[in-house]
Amino acid sequence: MNIKNKKNPLGFALILATFSALGPFTVDMYLASLPQIAAFFGTSATAVQASLTTSLLGLGLGQLIMGPLSDIYGRRLPLLISMIIYILSSMGCAFAPSIEWFICLRLIQGGAASAGLVISRAIVRDRFSGVEMTKFISLLTMISNVAPLISPTAGSAVMSYSSWIGIFIFLGVLGIALTGITLWGLKESLPVMQRVPSSPISLIKNYNGLFRKRSFMGYALVNGILFAGVFAYVAGTPFIYQNIYGVSPQMFSILFALNGLAIILGSQLVKLLAGRVTESRLFLIGLIIAFISSAATLFIVLVHGALSAMFISIFLFALSIGIIGPISFTLAMESQGHIAGSASAVLGTLQFALGAVTSPLVGMAGENSAIPFGIVIFSTSLLSVIAYIVLIKGRERLRL
Repeated sequence: MNIKNKKNPLGFALILATFSALGPFTVDMYLASLPQIAAFFGTSATAVQASLTTSLLGLGLGQLIMGPLSDIYGRRLPLLISMIIYILSSMGCAFAPSIEWFICLRLIQGGAASAGLVISRAIVRDRFSGVEMTKFISLLTMISNVAPLISPTAGSAVMSYSSWIGIFIFLGVLGIALTGITLWGLKESLPVMQRVPSSPISLIKNYNGLFRKRSFMGYALVNGILFAGVFAYVAGTPFIYQNIYGVSPQMFSILFALNGLAIILGSQLVKLLAGRVTESRLFLIGLIIAFISSAATLFIVLVHGALSAMFISIFLFALSIGIIGPISFTLAMESQGHIAGSASAVLGTLQFALGAVTSPLVGMAGENSAIPFGIVIFSTSLLSVIAYIVLIKGRERLRL
């Protein structure tokens, strides 16, 4: 079947969201099985955690490769090849003979999964523009953000019927389903005449052009820096909620899910207001909410405030991410139609690269201190405001 996005936007969004969800499922679904994997291979927790690092590395760097390839060869062919590699690497992980092989295969699996992330966003740019793109990317964000909420639970459910091996077989089957969707459910969105030349010089020139555009890099940096705050939240809140505030694992899961719903709520506010309020105004509103909520988080940390106050401030920060994410994508990608794959790669890679920096920082003072977490969260919003003033507002002043 060929999905007609104009007639069935929800169905089209579900397909693209499934490709986007491949990244979170690849990273999160096996987390509960890490101790079992360590026991199976007779290795340390550190060695098994290296497989998480390599999968994240593959997701980040893979986008820089898959984005330009989709600009050169179209969206379907690179996506199809990536899904085949994803199937093989997932099955390879399931039957890896050693922890070293497992770690290497996780790198390949993450790189293959990155195609789903970067190419799905490029397809959105191919098919939509302006307010339509803002509304569609908001719908896509809402659906995609369900994946991080359900992937750990899905992994636990699979493990209740099998071992950790079953998780990677499940991921391989998911890859088979996505291969079928690519073949029969997804039309090529990039015409041959709009593709870029397949030369290293063109690739370097395209990336150089993106890095030199003030507005593009402004929106990309604001988005990337704030998402680095989300990575810090994911790394820090398990210890803050459970070790400092003493909540149970079940209550932590509820609080974590509610913050995920805040991102979904933010994206839906964008969808409702797009066309009534300008994208630039919505973007500024989201940035203000992020700054105020992160400042409140830091204050609550410093005065050892109540759990309810901490939750509300983090909820509002997550809400701001849901607002800023879709709009920053639209405003950054609006003029990058000819190299949408490369532009999408820069947007995605910045999130992972900056997130890799912030995640370890939240634990600098140990598991029983939330001060580094508060500082990191506030710093991300402060740096985002600076990037906005210098690169976006500064560019607007230059036009006057």
